Amino acid sequence: MSKDFKWKFPYPSRRMPICAKNIVATSQPLAAQAGLRMLLKGGNAVDAIIATAITIAVVEPTSNGLGSDAFAILWDGKKLNGLNASGRSPAAWTPEYFSKYKEMPLLGWDTVTIPGAVSAWVELWKKYGQLSFKELFEPAIDYAKKGYLISPITGDVWNPLSRVFKKYPGYREAFLRNGKAPKPGELFKFPDQARSLELIAESEGEAFYHGELAKRIIDYAKKTGGTMTLEDLENHNPTWVEPIKIEYKGVELHEIPPNGQGLAALIMLGILKNFDISSFKPDSVDSIHLQLEAMKLAFADAHRYISDPSTLEFDPKYLLHPEYLKERASLIDSQNAQNYEYGLPNFGDTVYLTAADENGMMISYIQSNYFAFGSGIVIPGTGISLQNRGAGFVLEEGHPNHVGPNKRPYHTIIPAFVTKNREPLMSYGVMGGPMQPQGHAQMMIRIFEYKQNPQTANDAPRWRVMDGLDVIVESEFNKETVKALKERGHKISTSHFVEFGGAQMIYKVDGGYIASSDPRKDGQAVGF
Repeated sequence: MSKDFKWKFPYPSRRMPICAKNIVATSQPLAAQAGLRMLLKGGNAVDAIIATAITIAVVEPTSNGLGSDAFAILWDGKKLNGLNASGRSPAAWTPEYFSKYKEMPLLGWDTVTIPGAVSAWVELWKKYGQLSFKELFEPAIDYAKKGYLISPITGDVWNPLSRVFKKYPGYREAFLRNGKAPKPGELFKFPDQARSLELIAESEGEAFYHGELAKRIIDYAKKTGGTMTLEDLENHNPTWVEPIKIEYKGVELHEIPPNGQGLAALIMLGILKNFDISSFKPDSVDSIHLQLEAMKLAFADAHRYISDPSTLEFDPKYLLHPEYLKERASLIDSQNAQNYEYGLPNFGDTVYLTAADENGMMISYIQSNYFAFGSGIVIPGTGISLQNRGAGFVLEEGHPNHVGPNKRPYHTIIPAFVTKNREPLMSYGVMGGPMQPQGHAQMMIRIFEYKQNPQTANDAPRWRVMDGLDVIVESEFNKETVKALKERGHKISTSHFVEFGGAQMIYKVDGGYIASSDPRKDGQAVGF
């Protein structure tokens, strides 16, 4: 299948694709190599992804940690499986409790939902792992205990983020040394985190949800205003789900169903099927304009309808019906940017990891706090930084995503998987909050419309729709296209590369895989 690609590299890049029979790709080199070590020891792709996920929780704390959530889509050799390990809200989170707010908070205990990442590690290992659970923790424990050198991009964002989080004493104690954030290349040790990892490894996750660590989380919540209870932690369970999909250019893109926002990527591509995108050049105004308009339409529906599965107003597959998507596509004016309302169908900061092995197992996995270090709540003496996924709820009464007890919020983190003729073809993801479905769709268009190879698709400058007619683009974006988009009514501005996410990708070819890693991140693709 690699013969289908255009092996040209028209965009500036610091990377070349990696071609191998066993592959790991993620946003931090030490984490990618931790996964590779498991493959070299005889483990499979799942062993590799778990070791990578555990390690990246240590070495890239600006995006994830032991208190994160996680999702995965896995080809197990026979079929595709989805895992939703996102946590639910505490039982005390009633609408009445949140009536003191005018909008959902971004930081503090009232954003902390039950962390699901540890449960994802356990669940994946129990069902598919080949190595011992403890082996998967060895690299991460070693880095936490003996220290690791801060990678450049992680170090660059640590200091400015600390200005936001330093008001929380647990954060200051855990992530600042002598009141300062570590710099790129500086050695950082975290023995408290190493001990927590040892407890999780020894107990196969029990310590986190039922044992010593659970008790420490709840004791701190009681002292500092949190409503989470031991029962909330004990009741958490990950859920195996069937991915939702759409056919596009002869392949099928699969996403985790709501509460994840992957549905938005599927809607966008479904709308674009009503246009001949391939007749336009990849970076032309006609191609980009249609993509922007389709994405805005998709987000209008996603923000209105995505919620916890138990409160969905209807099966999300209705939003993917060809007639509905054709109707939505008809709203697009090829010459003018527009704002869009949601439709009504007829009824009938984040880290991404991917791995594949020579026996055909492929896994697409994502793990995140949501905003940088998360809620700002760090449990003293444990190195457990808690996510702020509760910020994804809304306060609007009657909305399916209205904050409430024991609910999963609208989730931005989404792994993606592509199949062809019911066989695995590509595992990938583009981290970065609302950028994620936009990045998923842009990768699909570049690879399957324009035949760009995985690294070229990764290197290409990206766009990102914001609110209303506002769109941000990378500074490398074609200047003539930017000018023409402005003439069509788009409010275009340039922004820093961190706003456009970070992609990791593995593409299956005869005899092995081709992997790419985003130059916008510290990471790499590695293989043998």
